[in-house]
Amino acid sequence: MQFHHHGYVSGDPRVQPALGEGLDRPETLPDEVDVLIVGTGPAGMIMAAQLAQFPHIRTRIIERRAGRLEIGHADGIQARSVETFQAFGFADRITAEAYRITEMAFWKPDPARPEHIMRVARTPDDPEGISEFPHLIVNQARVLDYLAESAANGPARIRPDFGIEFQGLEVEGSGDYPVRVSLKHVAGPESGRERTIRAQYVVGCDGAHSGVRRAIGCTLSGDQANHAWGVMDVMAKTDFPDIRTKCAIQSHAGGSILLIPREGGHLFRMYVDLGEVPADGTNEVRNTSIEQIIAKANAILTPYTLDVRNVAWHSVYEVGHRLTDRFDDVETPDSGRLPRVFITGDACHTHSAKAGQGMNVSMQDGFNLGWKLGHVLSGRSPATLLSTYSAERQVVARNLIDFDKQWSTMMAKRPEEFDTPDELEAFYTRTIEFPAGFMTEYEPSLITNDTDYQALATGFPVGKRFKSAWVSRVCDGNPLQLGHQATADGRWRLYVFADAAPGQADSATQRLADWLVQAADSPLNAPQLGGAWVDGFDIKVIYPTPHEEVSITAVPSVFTPDVGPFALTDLENVFGVIPSDSIFTARGIAREGAVVVVRPDQYVADVLALSDTPRLGAFFKRLQA
Repeated sequence: MQFHHHGYVSGDPRVQPALGEGLDRPETLPDEVDVLIVGTGPAGMIMAAQLAQFPHIRTRIIERRAGRLEIGHADGIQARSVETFQAFGFADRITAEAYRITEMAFWKPDPARPEHIMRVARTPDDPEGISEFPHLIVNQARVLDYLAESAANGPARIRPDFGIEFQGLEVEGSGDYPVRVSLKHVAGPESGRERTIRAQYVVGCDGAHSGVRRAIGCTLSGDQANHAWGVMDVMAKTDFPDIRTKCAIQSHAGGSILLIPREGGHLFRMYVDLGEVPADGTNEVRNTSIEQIIAKANAILTPYTLDVRNVAWHSVYEVGHRLTDRFDDVETPDSGRLPRVFITGDACHTHSAKAGQGMNVSMQDGFNLGWKLGHVLSGRSPATLLSTYSAERQVVARNLIDFDKQWSTMMAKRPEEFDTPDELEAFYTRTIEFPAGFMTEYEPSLITNDTDYQALATGFPVGKRFKSAWVSRVCDGNPLQLGHQATADGRWRLYVFADAAPGQADSATQRLADWLVQAADSPLNAPQLGGAWVDGFDIKVIYPTPHEEVSITAVPSVFTPDVGPFALTDLENVFGVIPSDSIFTARGIAREGAVVVVRPDQYVADVLALSDTPRLGAFFKRLQA
């Protein structure tokens, strides 16, 4: 973390200096805003945290509740989300308070006594080591707290406006603030007051019953619910030996349980199978009491018992899978009209909770859209960039629903219905990369190039998230994860994997460095950035030798820029390899080197040769407003 380059900082370095809108942020919601976010759920709060890095954009986030969420229903945090939290600065802190999943136990009927269950397998949660980050369980409310802190500490100082309910909207023409939004104060001193504000863009992060979704004429469609589950967060006295291990429990006749231990050492969640829902009986199953859910759980756990001492929360839900046909207000994609209103998260895709995907995918929706709004409204990129949001995230949501259908169907099966005794645990192991959040792969588009040069960096697939690896920082010799040095600051990233040590004038790396600084078609010299290229790009170089063999004074200046008002030299962007674990080997980097272009949301946008500056220039040229 760098923070003294603007002057000595004696306080919390996570609190960035206020700028722009953050200097004199109005306490009350103004009549005109650039971005209005509706809802403080995971998608809304991560978008606020991202847009807090764009202090000259007027962003407000409204919530009908009177204050912060105290207890959330979601709890599973996949490794991809923890990776994202690293970029927002709180991965270590949330990991420290969360429950960490390292394995999953599978319980099935004992062949000798079918009315009893027995453990049949223990499966590692990440057997292939696909991420250095853990799979966590922590209450959604705490996730929102951390994101709210990030938003409030950003230069724009974004904080929710509580007690305001969305009523409706209309998009009127193409003026400066074309979206007219109707609101109502439902809590606080102004309760009952109705008002209208105008916005450039509106984002609906307001859940499965989204008013924004209805306002733009989108509807959820898909499978009807046909299976019911009781879910409860409880503390109990029990002799079940795996109460602190994630478990899939299948009984002979009583149904199934998915057991999820929770943070804090004693709390745990159970999804208890309540059986098929008749076409005309959905209301009856919703009336299942907590006592009935507990009794059902005890029947499934036989011969073990569950004496529930405290119930933190419980509910009943029916599994359904629904998706909207678009995630913005453009009804006809070929109409030439650009979007002004967007929906995210549960507003556009719903599914079961057992795969632990809802909060995680919602946050990636918000992260994807947040930086794009920031770039468009700050004048860096054309408004056509915003059309990539629906195109990219709808595919992800469809894949999520397909996966969840498989997983929730298998969880509801009886043991005798499986083709093989180990079918459930084999499916869990085989598909682990999807629930971990690493299967997303964006197709070629305005912001994702083709794979012509993929062979130069096989471990960084174009369209997938940038997978970190170990490097050694030259200036201090510290071993670091390269991906962890990127923050969610809205910047594009260029990772230059050098072909030779610095100081060789004829190297492709040196020629690239010269081009980046001097060429008119270099993205660093784009007029939108006013020549202050360091504000728009984060450039790192990784040499194919150990850090001791890299002379920092011979490194091209583009990799050691002058930063801040004192023009201090930044030496922290230059890396060497760790001989025993070279990133060049781990990520399949060719001997001739490569450039890996990474989007602000951590996805690889391009891999190209060090010498192909025309391709690099052309890529960013099309992203200039």
